[in-house]
Amino acid sequence: MHRHFVSHCHRIVRPQLCTRSLLNSGKLTFAPVNFRENKSMASSSSAAAGSEGSTNSCVRLDGKVLAATIREELKADVDRIASKYGRAPGLATVLVGERQDSAMYVRMKHKACAEAGIQTFDAVLPVDISQEELEAQVQQLNENPAVDGILVQLPLPDHIDEERVLSGISLDKDVDGFHPVNIGRLCMRGRQATFEPCTPRGCIELLKRHGIEIAGKTAVVLGRSNIVGLPVSQMLQSANATVTVVHSRTADPASWVKAADIVVAAIGQPEFVKKEWIKPGAVIVDVGINSIPDETKKSGRRTVGDVEASATEVASAMTPVPGGVGPMTIAMLLSNTVRSADARLQA
Repeated sequence: MHRHFVSHCHRIVRPQLCTRSLLNSGKLTFAPVNFRENKSMASSSSAAAGSEGSTNSCVRLDGKVLAATIREELKADVDRIASKYGRAPGLATVLVGERQDSAMYVRMKHKACAEAGIQTFDAVLPVDISQEELEAQVQQLNENPAVDGILVQLPLPDHIDEERVLSGISLDKDVDGFHPVNIGRLCMRGRQATFEPCTPRGCIELLKRHGIEIAGKTAVVLGRSNIVGLPVSQMLQSANATVTVVHSRTADPASWVKAADIVVAAIGQPEFVKKEWIKPGAVIVDVGINSIPDETKKSGRRTVGDVEASATEVASAMTPVPGGVGPMTIAMLLSNTVRSADARLQA
């Protein structure tokens, strides 16, 4: 059976001066942005969820800009770890089959790792690999001391038991945050997940780094997937929001959204949430990435979120699509990998 496993050792990049280390939970402040004009405003105040909105002052929750800042922070942490312990943090990715979208996502993660100075290990496996062979590959990575994090790119082929594979990842290397124990800890009071799933963590980080209050707010999460909806709802609740999950069987979803100070949309339905549903001054985190026909575009298509873009006329803050949550997902993966290396090398 054909397979290959490659280690890429990247040069440790000398970091530029950055605001504060992510490992030290530093908080940054960003100026509000006129979303439609995409240029900075003079005021430096941050958005407040549930405050009265203005049609001209919707803050752009720019994940691309924030992710770049976080990755600069991580360069400093990687440099410190490499200087102290003699090696950089290491991330292993496992790709099964030849799905073009999955391969593209893995390449993007490797590129981000290279820019941060993180070493990568690339396991590319055939689509017909057996359950036992895949689990053995994961175990090999568990036992590799140079690997601090393991990411199995989903989805896996239909004949593979995904839960068994994810459960086989060592808890201290589960930087994607999908180990059942990590998800279970998210759902329990007084427990702390070793790692939080990257996209949900990116959503919360966007809110916190823009100074948006979560505690005491009413939050609605659209979608209940294991990847986004379920974990982000638990994380919002842990941050002391009152959370409602809206899903495919929810009667009158608009009525629930209209009451929300914070809306997280993660259902994969283009422009499902209408501007009229949004409470004035609400904050919107749009996780959706959807392609729809558009004859005005050269490609004949354009990318939209799960929320109508015109919701910026009502909301106080909103993520763009693209350029909102997506870049934060990769930044959080790198952050989890660096945290894992720090913890494992100190032990």
